[in-house]
Amino acid sequence: MVLRVRGIVLPEREERSFWIDGELLRADPVPGGEFVVDGGWLLPGLVDVHTHPGRADLDQPFSEDVLRQHLVDHRDAGVLLVRTPGSDQRIPGWVDEDPELPRVRSAGRWLATPGRFIEGLGRHIGEDEVVRAAVEEAQAGSGWCKVIGDWRYDKPALPLEILTAAVEAVHAVGGRVAVHCQTAEGSRNAVLAGADSLEHGMHLDPELIDRMAAQGTALVPTLSVFGASVDRKRASEPGPRKDWWLSGWEGLLTNVRAAHEAGVTVLAGTDSFPCGTVAGEVNWLAQAGVPAEQALGAASWTARCWLGLPGLVDGGLADLLAYDTDPTEDLAVLAHPSRVVLKGRVLR
Repeated sequence: MVLRVRGIVLPEREERSFWIDGELLRADPVPGGEFVVDGGWLLPGLVDVHTHPGRADLDQPFSEDVLRQHLVDHRDAGVLLVRTPGSDQRIPGWVDEDPELPRVRSAGRWLATPGRFIEGLGRHIGEDEVVRAAVEEAQAGSGWCKVIGDWRYDKPALPLEILTAAVEAVHAVGGRVAVHCQTAEGSRNAVLAGADSLEHGMHLDPELIDRMAAQGTALVPTLSVFGASVDRKRASEPGPRKDWWLSGWEGLLTNVRAAHEAGVTVLAGTDSFPCGTVAGEVNWLAQAGVPAEQALGAASWTARCWLGLPGLVDGGLADLLAYDTDPTEDLAVLAHPSRVVLKGRVLR
């Protein structure tokens, strides 16, 4: 059966018709097409660019059953593409083969040097192994690797020269590097090393934002996970860690808006559970000062383009959502699409 969709496409705001050919969209008419969407608003499936499916909690082991459920949770909320910047295990091949699960771009296993991550999680290596391991993880998956650039607020970050060498080596094999950074030194090193994305980016020196824009370094602030902890942190006992955390949070909100205005690619990632909550991250971006349409793009067409995938165009992927009303006018509707089409299949 040939399927057909028609509606106002975002971000172009043009009415378009597409016929679904396998997993692709076609603009040329196909006889006998049956409408599965006729009217309303269409946008590329939502994207969570920072999520860690597969582990129910930090004290629980990675589980393929949990991985499947987390991906289903994403899909049911309209998240049809996820990037996993680090995991305990590389994402198994059956995920890509399942027609009812979101597409996944994996950065392989977290790469952590001594004292810079949670014991027992990810791939723990010496500083002299970072470059080789980064290339290995990038080549083993979707071309991404994830380096833990810093950890404790009172401990030094991964040295700049090591991180720079890792970024250069991964770029040389056609890969990309995501860097976890939450200290001033860690965020600075990630930018100076030429990382492709800053994951969190707390305590980022605003003087580096223009450099990020010029070299194409994206910011994934994961505001959701920090915002959920603000009240608890404010109520905690006084101390240097509390002061550091709260100042980092306040600076992050300011930097998100400044980064957007400077032309940095700001993207939506949750880094939190339950999965399927990227609509909440879009709201946080809007609260930080990113205009609604651009905040939505950070979890849809902008994120897809950044990951190398097209939007709703002839020959593009048949991964789309339909809404009865313009979601840029009411971000609250994002998590409740009227129709979900993934890999050419109507799932709702």
